[in-house]
Amino acid sequence: MIEVDDFHKTYRETVAVAGLSFNVQPGQILGLVGPNGAGKTTTLRALAGIIPPTRGRLAVAGCDVVADPVAAKRHLAYVPDDPKLFETLTIWEHLEFIAAAYRVDDYAPQATELLERFDLTPKRDTLAQELSRGMRQKVAIACAYLHSPGAVLFDEPLTGLDPRGIRTMKDSIVGRSHNGTATVISSHLLDLVEDICTHLLILDRGKRLFFGRIDEARAAFADLSGSASLEEIFFRATEADNRHGDQPGDTSRPDPQTPADDGPPGKSPFAPP
Repeated sequence: MIEVDDFHKTYRETVAVAGLSFNVQPGQILGLVGPNGAGKTTTLRALAGIIPPTRGRLAVAGCDVVADPVAAKRHLAYVPDDPKLFETLTIWEHLEFIAAAYRVDDYAPQATELLERFDLTPKRDTLAQELSRGMRQKVAIACAYLHSPGAVLFDEPLTGLDPRGIRTMKDSIVGRSHNGTATVISSHLLDLVEDICTHLLILDRGKRLFFGRIDEARAAFADLSGSASLEEIFFRATEADNRHGDQPGDTSRPDPQTPADDGPPGKSPFAPP
């Protein structure tokens, strides 16, 4: 469903991502983790078609993100870490806009269900500019789900959510994966990744340090026990890379060690495909 092959992204002299390859199959939930500046957000924005790759191929549902962006975006939803809403539209008007942009027929029942699920019904007719940070996050998630995408990208999806909202968010991700959605979650919350993700991708300075199932990550580092936490795996991987420049657990060819940058801010995720 999601394919990334030899993805490179540079900003002038700065290499943000170098030779990254991975895939996410239907029903899989990939946790994308790494230090600040590892290239996580750059990767998500490139997959969403917001920034072009310097080279390499990115595809969603078999559609090349660069060569056929409209077709790729029909199968995709992207929720950035700071969703940009239309300040003078109500919550319901956001859903109406998404339904029109993605040509969702008979959207009202599903939109109403999403409002209920994310506790937005009482705020249905409230302008975006009057919403709290957590409410804005819920609106972005509801909009992302409305056209039933086969692939969903989240950048720090729990930002601003209260405990009930966090539980609802996690349940929604797992539930959609059971229905075949391919999901990527970029987060510094390692507990979230360990709790719901099936696969793990560790980046550092634009390089892939590990890609595979979470249980395989423990075996990739010989000095860790079979019960090692994701936090232990993360620090073992990134500290080893900083010391030696090696790529434990990764079978891709080595890339030059170069600084990474998560790139310029992207446009609103609510632009039509």
